[in-house]
Amino acid sequence: MAMYYPYFRGKQNELITIRNNAELMAQANFVPIIEPVKETLNGLKRALEAVVEAGGKAVVIVNPFHGDYSGNGDSLTQLLADHFEDEDGVSAGILLTGDMSLEEATSCCQTHENHALTLIHSGFSNAKALSQALGDKLNDITHCFYDDKAGKLYQKYFFSATTKILIRDGFEKRKNREHPDVEFFSDLHATYLMENMQGFGDFLIVGDEYSESGGPAYAVAIHLTFIDDEQDDAMFVYHFISDRQDTPQDPAGKFLEALNKLIHKLDEPDSKILATNAIAEFRDFHTRKHFPGLGYVKKLSMQHHIEVLADYFKDK
Repeated sequence: MAMYYPYFRGKQNELITIRNNAELMAQANFVPIIEPVKETLNGLKRALEAVVEAGGKAVVIVNPFHGDYSGNGDSLTQLLADHFEDEDGVSAGILLTGDMSLEEATSCCQTHENHALTLIHSGFSNAKALSQALGDKLNDITHCFYDDKAGKLYQKYFFSATTKILIRDGFEKRKNREHPDVEFFSDLHATYLMENMQGFGDFLIVGDEYSESGGPAYAVAIHLTFIDDEQDDAMFVYHFISDRQDTPQDPAGKFLEALNKLIHKLDEPDSKILATNAIAEFRDFHTRKHFPGLGYVKKLSMQHHIEVLADYFKDK
């Protein structure tokens, strides 16, 4: 069974994406990792309830690096204890960063020992001592390794773990108007077993780089991933960009410019874009000349990415 761990920052649209796709992700055995970044927890609670109701799994990072909880995640710990302690599908995620001490890491593990544990290795340096401190528990913990922050020499101390996940950021962050028409995204969905991993993850079409807000969009872009069976099932991403890029005015009109390019590519006889539910919505917007807002556009692109991978793994 495929094991995909999409990494979400817990903004509103990300949480709605998880909630709306909880059933699909549960059926596909996809496990969203959520790093809560906004103080209000209602959206997070609803997303987790949807995951549980669908019989799925999710990881909630209890010590976020970004956002409102970067200094203190106690209320996240309390949320899990109050509402999800008896839910095996909801795992406490601990983000192991470069500025975290061994004592802090082990203390956080002990605090959440009543939950299934997922360690996200993201720059932590004391792998040997941590693996020794975890002892027999090491094998029962899910270990997620940031590809560029936890290399093979680090990973070897956790090699015996039953579940190891490799997370790689496939999205190149740049200004919308600077994106090429198409570029390579990832091959990890097709190669993670060769990396001695039981699963893989990415940051969808958002990327790892975090910002509180997007700022004014001079160019509107729609990002859509696709798998190319003529290139060994590598994944690529289209960037459909508006024609006008000089001012932040008229985002609705610019969206329709980008959408026209998407529909044109979609209607090509050899189009490689999978006809997902998200694509059906984009077609509907094109027919009605409707602009749903940039946040919703990003949500649809994330949904499409999940649907593409679910389709890829359905017969695997």
